[in-house]
Order: sequence, then structure tokens, then C-alpha cells
Amino acid sequence: MIVYKATKKEFTQDVFANSIADKILSVYQKMLGRTTSSSEISSWKNSMQYMNNILLLSKIPDNTGVSIEYKIPQSSKRIDFIVTGKDEQKDDIAIIVELKQWSNVKKTQKDAVVRTYIGSGEREIEHPSYQAWTYAALLEDFNEAIRKDSIQLKPCAYLHNCESYDVINHSFYHQHTSKAPSFLKRDSARLSDFIRNFIKYGDSDKIMYRIENGKIKPSKNLADKLESLLSGNPEFLMIDDQKVVYETVLYTANQCTAKNEKHVIIVDGGPGTGKSVIAINLLVELTRRRLVAQYVTKNAAPRTVYESKLTGTFTRTHIGNLFKSSGDYTSCEENVCDVLIVDEAHRLNEKSGFYQNLGENQIKEIIQTAKLSIFFIDEKQQVTYKDIGDKIEICSWAEELNVEVQEMKLSSQFRCNGSDIYLSWIDYALQIEETFTEDLGRFNYEFQVLDSPHDLKDIIYRKNKYNNKARLVAGYCWNWITKKKSAPDLYDIEIKEHNFEAKWNLANDGNLWILKPESVSEIGCIHTCQGLELDYIGVIIGPDLICRDGRLLTVPEKRARTDASLNGYKKQLKTNPDSARQKADRLIRNTYRTLMTRGQKGCYIFCTDAETNEYFKNLSQKFQAPIEEDTTNTEDIKIRREDKYPGLPFPLLDRNEVKPFINAVPIYDLQNNTEPSAIEKDTEKCDWISLPAYLNYSPNLFVIQVIGNSMNKRITNGAWCLFEKSSEDECQGQIVLAYHPEIYDEDLGGKFTVKKFSCEKLLLGDNSREYRKIVLEPDTTSPGYEKFIISDNESDEFKIIGKFIVAF
Repeated sequence: MIVYKATKKEFTQDVFANSIADKILSVYQKMLGRTTSSSEISSWKNSMQYMNNILLLSKIPDNTGVSIEYKIPQSSKRIDFIVTGKDEQKDDIAIIVELKQWSNVKKTQKDAVVRTYIGSGEREIEHPSYQAWTYAALLEDFNEAIRKDSIQLKPCAYLHNCESYDVINHSFYHQHTSKAPSFLKRDSARLSDFIRNFIKYGDSDKIMYRIENGKIKPSKNLADKLESLLSGNPEFLMIDDQKVVYETVLYTANQCTAKNEKHVIIVDGGPGTGKSVIAINLLVELTRRRLVAQYVTKNAAPRTVYESKLTGTFTRTHIGNLFKSSGDYTSCEENVCDVLIVDEAHRLNEKSGFYQNLGENQIKEIIQTAKLSIFFIDEKQQVTYKDIGDKIEICSWAEELNVEVQEMKLSSQFRCNGSDIYLSWIDYALQIEETFTEDLGRFNYEFQVLDSPHDLKDIIYRKNKYNNKARLVAGYCWNWITKKKSAPDLYDIEIKEHNFEAKWNLANDGNLWILKPESVSEIGCIHTCQGLELDYIGVIIGPDLICRDGRLLTVPEKRARTDASLNGYKKQLKTNPDSARQKADRLIRNTYRTLMTRGQKGCYIFCTDAETNEYFKNLSQKFQAPIEEDTTNTEDIKIRREDKYPGLPFPLLDRNEVKPFINAVPIYDLQNNTEPSAIEKDTEKCDWISLPAYLNYSPNLFVIQVIGNSMNKRITNGAWCLFEKSSEDECQGQIVLAYHPEIYDEDLGGKFTVKKFSCEKLLLGDNSREYRKIVLEPDTTSPGYEKFIISDNESDEFKIIGKFIVAF
């Protein structure tokens, strides 16, 4: 999204007419549905005058592009000023200018951090050169058009009110000023030379238009990048307040260890502000510095997911030394750890152990165990009666233990499409806060209220097909009856008026529910998704939250008996009913707030109560930004289809070009399909691909992508492979795509697997019946892959879908 876009000539005319700030504000209000502060409007007036002088002095062409307030996709960050054109070789150039109105700046001892007066006082903030460089890197990371079109990004900063060179260009910050130079008040000639050095010709090819409309690459997922991070690869950029928190913790850790002091840091941040990303990056860097650092959570789900991602690369002992439960410190010696990094600190309990009978207080024990304790916290995500992690409690224990406390705040938003307004709207919609008004504008985030749970399930299934990052969750309003008694026709969640049935996820996958592809058919709860993120989330709001006459009411009695979240509520209800109801009300609202902010790209909800469904539907329609009409052409649609199939060796055919099995074969999508018939019966819904000239077409051919290394002696991870439908007798000793309802292939997804097939047929001892033993064997150089063995009494449902022909 760009707030203002023009040529240099048009921009100059707007500045001379003294209308530039009004035009920026007008578009800003139209696109965001809200106004902004008078200080920001004033900064536009001042900074644009300075930038106009720079562009005039540079004498770059009149058709050079000028863009103002460009919002970086999937984040809340905006780039102040971008100049686009071509260099001497006619290559595309985009110069990123971070504008600052600072007059005085002070140096710190923290990397890329300075001190200056902002708002109501002096505070630490990232160096403008670092900010400009990370914004450029962030833009390149998210926008595929920049990479594909080889658009060069040249970042810099302009502090047009700052005179002193001593701080901004100090050698301490050379690493950042060398990547993105900072120009000060007296540097107008140098900045104009910098721009003229890169831009020789105007923007004749709509560079900024291509960037604005470029395909957005999926944002990085912490769990997916964990192994790389622990191996020392910098996967995530620390930006803005994230960088300040990160550097403050590193600086404080050095001070604590050098001076043998104790310290506590509380980092407050809402959903998507990067708490877990900072925590893991700190774990890596502190360990690299040979400090004893551990990542701590009360919630087991993140630790279990991280452990599964690291198994096979790191030893279990190594993993266990890095990732700890908050209950592991009941009997530790004082200061035995240098740093404890407590993620999701709002979920800490008073007592530890399975029966909550160990230790005195988890907060006290963590502070005692470490020289430096960092508590990452969001009090609005406390969701059970036992959650005690809040600022007051942490500060109280720190004071009792005579430990200094520093509080910090995170606001950079990287979830919910970077929409701060959506997060504010959620608090308003759930009636947690009354701060959201029409003046705040409309949220630009994919949100929809569905009329039935079946519609909700369907949309999550469709979203999950791309990369297995969409899941269904619900409020804990249904008893977990399948925990003790599992049967095909037994369900936990029943919404009878919609003839809807589903099972809780916990029985099969536990805390790995968020990773297992097949679990998209099951429903998760607050206990298996908190602290983790998805691309899309589907939320069933149960009868514990209802709307009556525009007022949301919580009904604790509608929570399931098997849910421990409200344990203690009934007891307190007898002694202090007002306090009990108030606390239960807050926890129920927090639960749905947490669930409705798990999705980076979209959230879909269905409420079991009809009036509540209408309440959310009307409120979202009132405050959600209108969805732009899809004007993409057929070629754009084809590109989007090809994006579903990374590394596809040959082009997809348009529907009107396809002549089935004459010039194309179908691609079978194995994800989310639990039966072979689901991928074979309806080829009209398949995408089709042409084959190279050396291969002949046949009605029995199809293509799939083979994921994983279980067959890497023949098939590399991610290879696209041609298979031919064949009978079992034709496949002895061959590589096959096979199906059986009782196997689970984590790489390929669910009940399908690609393995080497063999079948032994033996007579029983009395020669009365033939006995079958089926073996599906990996052919790999990688450890950890085992055979699937299917015995005679299980073999009736075994099926070979096809025999492997060739990998592309």
C-alpha cells in the first residue's frame, strides 16, 4: 500500500502549491479509513519541503518516481520516502529514505541503538541507518518482484534537523552507516549526489507499481526456521523496538555476568510483536557467547513443536538443555544459570509439578535461578485460573529478592497482516477495551464470519492445502470424551442444529497437532496453539460467550467439565462471587482473543449462538476495509496456480487448453485427502501439466510432489515425479505411491507414502490359507526412517495408487 505516488515533477508542483501534506492525508484517510496525529501531518509538511529541495538539487529526470508512506507487506512498518528510476546501465533502482526530525542524538553502548527525544521524553531507539537497511531487507524478503525483476534497493537516512556528526556517524555504528548512509542537516549536497549517483534515467517501467503489486512471499515461521537459527544462521531481522529489546538484553547479560549482579527485564508485547522470535534469537546469541541460557515456557506446545523440528539434527540432551519447562527450577541453586528467557510468561503458575504441589512460586524460583531473567508477557493472554504471570506479581517478587526491574514495550506488528487496527478491533469486539472508535479506521485483514461450522471447516481445508498452516480451534465448551474411549463413530464436539461433528485433537497428536497435516480435520484448543502461529485460523466460539442486545456475556458454566482452565472458579464463587465472576469473564474473553490472533493472514469464525454470530458479522462489516475487486487477468491466475506447486518443472495448462491424457496429465494433491478415491475420482478439479516430448501420454499417468528424504537415493526432497496406475502384481520390488489408513508418513502427509514395495505370500502351517505380509521400505541415506510393515489381517485396506516412473 502506497499513500502517495507521483513523478518528481508532480511532487514538486504539490510541494510548491503547499498541498503535499493535504494530499497525503486525503489518501491516507481514504485507504486506512482514519486520520493521523497533527505531529505526523506537520512532519509531512516539513520533511517534504526538505526532500523537494534535495530532488531539485540532484537534477534527476522529471519522470523519476516518488512514493511516500509505503507499507511493507504483512507488517505494520511504513517506508517514509522512495525514489525510483534507472541507473547508467538502465537497471531498476529504488532509493529508500528514512526521514527523521531529530535535532539531538546521544550514543549508547548497544549495537545500532541511539538515544533521542521522542514524544514525551528521551528514549532509546534504533539507529536510522539500521532502520533504513532493515526496512530494505524486509521489503526484499517479502516481495518477490524485487528479486525476480532484479530491482536494486539503496537505503539511506536523512536527519534534516540534526547538525552533530559525532553520534550518528560515529565509528561504533559504522557497520550500519556503511550499508545505509545517514545524511544530516548540512548534507543536502551529499544526499543529492547519492541519489544522482544511482538515478540517471526516470521511472519508465513503473518500478513502484511492480513492487506494490508484486507477489508477497509467505512470512517466515519461527518453528520452520528454528534449526537454521540454532545452527547460527540469521533468519530474522530485529527491527525497531525489537532491536532495542534484543540489544538491551545482551548488554544487561554482559553486565550481570561481569559484575555478578542480578536483574529482571519485563518485555510487554501483544500478539505478533515478535516476542518468541526475539526470545529464540537471544537464546542463540547468548549461547554463542558461552553463557548458560535457557528458553522457558509453561505451555508444553511450543517446546514439543520445537523439539520435533530439531530431532535428528541435535541430540535430545542438547535440546533438553536449551528448552525447559517453567516448573524445572523448584530446587535449583541460586544463579546457576546466567540467563533464563521466559516466553509466554503470563502463563506461569504458582506451584509446579503434575499435582501442583512442588515449589513455592515459579516467578520467584526463576528469578533466584538466573542472574538475568527476561519475562516476555502479554497479560491479555492469561487464559486459566492458575495463570499468575503479570507485571505486578513479577515486580513484587523482584522487590522481595532485591532485584532491579526494567520494563520494555514491543509494538512492531508482524501478525494479522501487520494490522494494529485489527488487534485493537478484536479488543473492542470482545468488549475487553473501549478504545476502538471509528476514528481509528478500518482493519485490512482477512476476517470473515461464517454461517455454519461446515463452511468454516471448508474454508480452512482450502487454505491448508498450500502449506499446511491452517487449523480449526474452538473454545473449550465440549467434553473430551474420546480421551478414554476412542471409536470411529464417537465425537467430542457436536453442534446438532448444523449436523456437525468433530473430535478434539489431543488424543492422537498431542502438542504436535499444529504440525501434523491430518490434524486439519480435528479441532484444537487454547492449550495446543498458544505461543504458536499459523497462516489462517478458524475459530468456533462456543456457548461460553454470547451476545444479548449488543452486550457480550460470558457463561463459565458452559465450559467443559474436562477443561482445567477454570479450576478454582466454583470454589471462589462461594467465598467471593464478584471476584470469581470477574476473573472468569476476563479469562474467557482472553481465550478467544488469543485464538482469534493466531493467524498471520486471516481469521474465520463461527459462533454457536446465532445472535453472537450476527453481532460479529455486523461489527466486522462496519470496520473491515472493503475487499478490492480481483482484476487479475488469466495469466495472473495461472501464476497463482503455479505458486501452489513450488519447483514445478513444466508449465501448467489453462483449463481451455487441456486435452486430458492427450496433451496433459493431472497433478494429484495428497494433502487433506484421507481416501484414495478423493484424489482419483474427480480429475475436473485437478490442475494439469504437460509432459516432456520423450514421454508418451496414457490415461494411467499422474504427477505428485515427493516430500522428504525417505527415498533420496532415487528421489530428492521436493522432486516432482511421474507415476503410473498399476496393479499390485506389477509392482513387486518397485517404488510405489501407496495408501493404508493405519500408516502415517510425516513427510508426504497422512496415510499416503512413497516407498519400495514388496509382498510375501506364504501358506499357513496347515496350508489352509495364504498369508500376506506387505513391506514398504525407505531407500535413503538419512537416518530416522523406518519400514512400514502391514500384516495379513490389516492388508485388506492397503492400496497401491501408482508405480514410480521418473523424477523431474
